[in-house]
Amino acid sequence: MAETKGASRWVGNLDEMIEYAKDGIVSKTIVDTPEAKIVLFAFSPGQCLSEHTASVPASIHVLEGTASILLGDERHDAGPGTYVYMPAELKHAVDAKDNMVFLLTLHRGANG
Repeated sequence: MAETKGASRWVGNLDEMIEYAKDGIVSKTIVDTPEAKIVLFAFSPGQCLSEHTASVPASIHVLEGTASILLGDERHDAGPGTYVYMPAELKHAVDAKDNMVFLLTLHRGANG
């Protein structure tokens, strides 16, 4: 299916967009509007997003692979289908255990 982009819509095949970098992370912005930013991330094994915070609420939806996700002071195992919602300013990190793909959504129009 071809991608369709517009101010209020996006239709595409996420599986066709997945690319892995050897020993790296590939990110592709799918939607970038004042209300939300949605990014597809693909991690090779052992890659991580170090501990950080976001100024807006965010969510992670794991599509494939497994990871350890730090939320505050707690670690959580995450696999396909895992959905994580994080309020603004919550410290978090992602560590890929194997090839791993997730959607990150920054909820810009929401308050924590």
